[in-house]
Order: sequence, then C-alpha cells, then structure tokens
Amino acid sequence: MRNVRTSQILRAAKRTEHPDPMSSLPEPTALCKSFESALPDSLIFPHNAAAFKQSMNSYWAQQECEVVPACVVRPRDVQELCTAVNILKREYDERVAQAGEEKTKSLFAIRSGGHSPIPGAASITGGVVVDLSLFYEVTISEVGSSVVIGAGAKWMDVSKILDEKDLVVVGGRNSAVGVGGLILGGCLSFFSPRFGLVCSNILSYEVVLASGSIVKASTSTNPDLWRALKGGSNNFGIVTHFTARAFSSTKTWSGFLHMPASQATKVLTAFHEFVNRAISDDPATTYDGNAAGPIACFSYIQKLGIQAISVNLVYTKLPENEKRWPTCWRSSSFASLWRLWSTCRIRTLSSATDEMNSLNPPGRRQVFATTTIKNDSATLTAAHAAYSSAIASVRRVNVKNLVWTLVLQPLIPKWVRRADTNPLGLLDSSSEPLVIVSFTVNWAERRDDDFVKTTTRRAVEQIDAFAAAHQTSHRYRYLNYCAEWQKPFEGYGLENWQFLQGVSRKYDPEGLFQRGCVGGFKLDMEDAAT
Repeated sequence: MRNVRTSQILRAAKRTEHPDPMSSLPEPTALCKSFESALPDSLIFPHNAAAFKQSMNSYWAQQECEVVPACVVRPRDVQELCTAVNILKREYDERVAQAGEEKTKSLFAIRSGGHSPIPGAASITGGVVVDLSLFYEVTISEVGSSVVIGAGAKWMDVSKILDEKDLVVVGGRNSAVGVGGLILGGCLSFFSPRFGLVCSNILSYEVVLASGSIVKASTSTNPDLWRALKGGSNNFGIVTHFTARAFSSTKTWSGFLHMPASQATKVLTAFHEFVNRAISDDPATTYDGNAAGPIACFSYIQKLGIQAISVNLVYTKLPENEKRWPTCWRSSSFASLWRLWSTCRIRTLSSATDEMNSLNPPGRRQVFATTTIKNDSATLTAAHAAYSSAIASVRRVNVKNLVWTLVLQPLIPKWVRRADTNPLGLLDSSSEPLVIVSFTVNWAERRDDDFVKTTTRRAVEQIDAFAAAHQTSHRYRYLNYCAEWQKPFEGYGLENWQFLQGVSRKYDPEGLFQRGCVGGFKLDMEDAAT
C-alpha cells in the first residue's frame, strides 16, 4: 500500500512541461553593458543560452523561471559584489534625478536560493539579477562554537558538512531552501524549542550597503542593523555571510505519519492537545524542548481525487530506546492514530531536511499564504473547514495537477524569547501558544494562476474572519510564507515597523533597496509614519 500510494503521489506532483519563457529574449541593456565592461567574467547574458537557461531554471517555483531578466550578475567575491552595487547605485541615482523617486522603476533583484513562490521575488523582467550562488562556503570556527555561512548556500550544503562534525545550527527544515532568504525572514527551525528562532541565533552579518561599502553588523558593531536584519528581509543591503551559533548534536528522530482524510478530526485534536503542553502545569505533559512540531499537513490531490494527511514529528535528541518513539511523542495522541504508514526513524539532520524537500519538488507553479491564530480548538477546526470548503470549487474548475495543502505548525512565545532579540513583534506576546496557519498550493498551468491565488486568499480571509470574531487572531504573519498581497511588517507592530524604517533610512538614505530592488517585501516607508 505504501509503495503504491507514494508512487501515485509523486507522479501527480512530477515536473510539468511549460512554455519556454526564453523564446523571446531581451536585448542587452545599457546597464548590463556597464556590468559587461566592469565584470566580464561574472555576467550571464541571454545569448549565453546554456548558462542563462540553467540560471533561470534554478528557481523553485515555475513562475519565477518565467521572469526573464536582461542579464545575471554572479559575483565571485565580496569585492565584485561591491562593484556590482556601485554600478546599480549609480544607475539608480541617474534615474531618480531624471524621473524622481516615485517614478523610478526597480533595477534589480537579489537571489540567494530562489525558493520564493512570488514572481519577481528574486528575479526581474528586463532588469539585473544579482545571483549569490557562488557565496556558498560553510566554515566552522576552530572551537566549533560558530559557523560562517555564505548567503548563497542552501541548507543541504550546511547540514551535510555539520553532520560530519556532530554539530548543528538553528537553520532551515527544507534542504533545498536558500540560507539568505530564510534567515532574513526570521524562521522556525527543528531546534527552535531549545534555542529560539533562526534569526535570533545569528551572531553577525557581513553586509554590502548601497554605498558599496562592506560593514559588519553585530551586538557591538552597527547593533541597530544587526537587529533589523533579524526579520527585516532585503531592505538594508546585500548580506554576503552569516555567522551562526553552533551546537553539539547527535542524529535526530524524525519522519512523517501518513493517514487518510478520515483522521482529520483526531489529528486536529492531537495537534491542539500537544501544542497546549507549552502551558501545562502537569510534569508528565510539559513541552519537551527536544520535540519539534508537530507540523500537520492536510492535502487534496486533484489528479488522484483524494485527500490525505501527513504529520511531521521530530525529536532532536536520540531517544533512550532507539527502537521506540521518544517518550514525549509516545505519550501524545499521535501515537494511537491509525495510519497508512510512518517514516519516523533515527536519521541525520540532512536526511530529515531532504525528506521535507521531497514532498514539494521544483518545477511547478506555487502559491503561499499565511495567517496566525491562537491554539484554539474551534479556530483550528475553522481553518480546516476553510481548506475543505475550497476543495469543491477547485474540483469544479479542474485545476490541472493541483495539490492544495493546509499546514498547521506551533509557534510558542517562549521559543521567540530564547537567544537574541528581534523586531518580529512576538516578544510582548502572552505565553499562550500560537499556530502558524499556511497554505502551500502547487499546480501545472499558467491559465489557473489567478483562480488559485484568489481561492487561496479567500481561504485565508475566511480563517481571519472567524479568528477575529472569536478573539483568537494574532497580528503576526511569517514573512516567508506570505502571499504577495500580504503585509508582514504591519504584523510586527508599529514600533518595530518604524524601527526598521529608521534603520533603512540610516543605511540606505536614497532608498536603493526600497525602490531600486524588487522582492523581499518592502517597508512602505510612508505608511507607518502616517
């Protein structure tokens, strides 16, 4: 049964043939010719067909592969990146002088891992893509207490090196996700219950500012920039390297429970009960800091006409008895749920993150959207109802190869308070557990883009309306799960939003990264001020 169902699902999610977005390629612009003169060995033009196509196809979401720039700049070191930023800044200043700030169009995009589903998040039609893929080094300090990670690395690059040294950093849970975008968005980790958010475990940043200068941001040097980068996205400069705290670690216990849709009510109950352990006074049911998750996923697979449930469970310490579930999971309601199969076992962190990546491979059209609620049973049920009610409409439209997934994962306030401060606006939350609710949707054909986006937005707004009516909503929106219509910085709270705007004005006074750079969600400099 397991092999049959697994192969069916993988076939349903396989890469689909798409029209070639490079059939009509842009001519080299004057800006790209400036790069060709200054950095001839680090530039890829569309007429370099093989290299350019490889660069375009490196994005995760098909929509991003279809956003075709005029050229791609791939700096080989920090000095070349400084040269690139100087060229962009000079062009930006000239355009502002001619047309004014409000009419100046964006010039460039920055690509770390290219894993955002938003078209234009890391590419730009007719502009310049600054590709950080050559900044992929992972360097462990002599004493093993920190790791310097290049902003162009992916988490698979990091975990494979650290696995060999029995070390971990508080990092991504999907091996194919890029380091840069994930850290700058904040992010949860398998290790967040023990050590806090990913962004809160970055000791220092190396940043190229709009001026072309290289600066360090840490608690002692440019501390305001250091704090702003912990969730502030690409609004202040281009980060080239992150220095992350490292911790000793062994293998993990992790995997997925795969269940039929008939178990939905029991899964929601088990999820609610386990997350509430964060506020339990019973020593037998307190939240174990080594337990990550649960991440509960409810999916409708259009091609097969079925619904399925998968729940990710992780324990970041070897259990006392390696042949049994860890005590915290064994004592939960998840242990007694009827399931089709389970992949839970002892494995390396690389294996755990590879498994997460395998569930949603590249080459398909993608949409994310998110909200945050309190861990309230009725609101969790309402979230699932919003997911379920949308299935009828997507069935009628028959979106080709659609996989429509609702994801629930806990966000415990005390996790956020661990390690360093950040501007996410969660530090003043009560101790009441929160739940990040998100939709991860993928499908095959461009003609369905608007329908899928509209349906996803309606589902999120339906959840928000229920939560607001029952006083179980929360303002926070995790930036890296946001749809293009959402405004994550408003969810940080006015004080934090204005702090980020102030840091932007200080380090990028002319607004190169606000108006000249696409992607990453902008700070809407006028909105918070009014």
